[in-house]
Amino acid sequence: MVEVIKNNDVSKAASADVAVIDFNATWCGPCRMLAPVLEEVSEEMKDSVKFFSCDCDENGELARQFGIMSIPAVVVLKKGQQAGMNIGFVPKEGLVDFIKGNM
Repeated sequence: MVEVIKNNDVSKAASADVAVIDFNATWCGPCRMLAPVLEEVSEEMKDSVKFFSCDCDENGELARQFGIMSIPAVVVLKKGQQAGMNIGFVPKEGLVDFIKGNM
């Protein structure tokens, strides 16, 4: 399950051992393509990773804090610290490899 970040509040993601944040926007085609892939991966990895979605238009302060310049951007956090960032759409296998490589 992918939890929606609201009000620039990243506290749940920051407190997880490993968290994935998908920075996106409703008008972004590649973001809409990535959303169902992320949902599927979140179900498969739910025991080891927490997943979050952040709409950059609604959480601009948080997007700036993470230095998001292009979307979709997937950020992996390990114990609150950024461990990796991937920009653009990636297929499921690539997303899983990226997450596992930054755990």
